[in-house]
Amino acid sequence: MNDVLSLLAPQRGHFLVESGHHGSLWLDLEALFLEPARIEPLADELAARLATHGAEVVCGPLVEGAFLALMVARRLGVPFTYSERFDMRGGGGELYPYEYRVPRTLHRHVRGKRVVIINDVINTGSAVRGTWIELDSLGATPVGIGAMLVLGEWTARFAEKNDLVLESLASLPNELWAPAECPLCARGEPLERKIQST
Repeated sequence: MNDVLSLLAPQRGHFLVESGHHGSLWLDLEALFLEPARIEPLADELAARLATHGAEVVCGPLVEGAFLALMVARRLGVPFTYSERFDMRGGGGELYPYEYRVPRTLHRHVRGKRVVIINDVINTGSAVRGTWIELDSLGATPVGIGAMLVLGEWTARFAEKNDLVLESLASLPNELWAPAECPLCARGEPLERKIQST
């Protein structure tokens, strides 16, 4: 776990995450792949854990999740695909305002295939959830989720509900709140950064 956490520079404050929830933990994901050699042993371990689950394709949400997914796909010897985020907000501040879509030219490469979804860090699961919905709609069979780090309980619940294998290298407890229930907002603490994508 220390190997993973040392790469992420955790900070405490009041942050908005991609799903629309508020949280008190921020991770420096943008700098995660500055030195790919530091990630390679983690990709090796994640691939080894996923090797027995019969994945025919690996899919990762852009941006950092796709970088890790590409590394894992190479180690598993299977094709790599990715999903892109699209803003679907109606302006009401709703939760999960984004969709994730696999590029049209890659649809035929996932249809009918057993797919593992890989993300770097999963918190409220906006990217994983969106990618799973897209893969399911394309006729793929999502079979598992892999991550370097899982925060909180969302990922385990989602995996169990959808009969997915979950492999992560580390996990940490984490609190998240809908904006109307956020104690940091109630105390008047401003949001320090916008949109942590996990």
